[in-house]
Amino acid sequence: MDSTTATSLWDELAGTQPEPGLWVVIATLVAALAVTVPRGPWRLSRNAITIAHEGGHGLVALLTGRTLTGIRLHSDTSGLTVSRGKPYGLGMILTAAAGYTAPPLLGLGGAALLGAGRITLLLWLATALLLAMLVMIRNAYGALTVVLTGGLFVLVSWLTGPEVQAAFAYAVVWFLLLGGVRPAFELQSKRARGGAGDSDADQLSRLTHAPAGVWLFLFHAVSLCSLIGGGRWLLGL
Repeated sequence: MDSTTATSLWDELAGTQPEPGLWVVIATLVAALAVTVPRGPWRLSRNAITIAHEGGHGLVALLTGRTLTGIRLHSDTSGLTVSRGKPYGLGMILTAAAGYTAPPLLGLGGAALLGAGRITLLLWLATALLLAMLVMIRNAYGALTVVLTGGLFVLVSWLTGPEVQAAFAYAVVWFLLLGGVRPAFELQSKRARGGAGDSDADQLSRLTHAPAGVWLFLFHAVSLCSLIGGGRWLLGL
């Protein structure tokens, strides 16, 4: 790669791109609703939320000094992130809390980037995060899911024009914001039926001696506030 090409790539990455029309923003919102609200599409699209959920556990584990040993993604949209370190303390608490909060917070961060016109930067950052996560995947289904998701980002980033890239980026961010809300309600429903006894909320309860309901409230608060704040950025309000 010569210096001219490198400079051009850097300018594209660091620069801003035109915001799409309001109709594109609304259309991508409708598309995101279509894959997060109905049960059928959600059963498939939830895999992407699981990637963000487990990626959140893994990233925070590394940031808090824990040793990340592997991530597994399963076809039933569940996942497992394993890290080594003290089984108690702030690092473990933050790692456990990162799962349900990761998708909406990623959506909020993405909305901030799109609000600033950083469409290309968002696509490249997402691709880099998926590539980093792929290194830690420890099962075939998980690897396939991450490769397909990352490949989609690469194809859109390199083979499509600005209009398609903008629509794709807005659809992804809307999906993270909307899809980040539903899992906490699903968890609350499972716990009400006596299930999910080893959920993130229950693990946090054991770590902090605070009721699991407090952590469920936190998950709801983060996801709903992220949706409201991110939605306002995306809609230009």
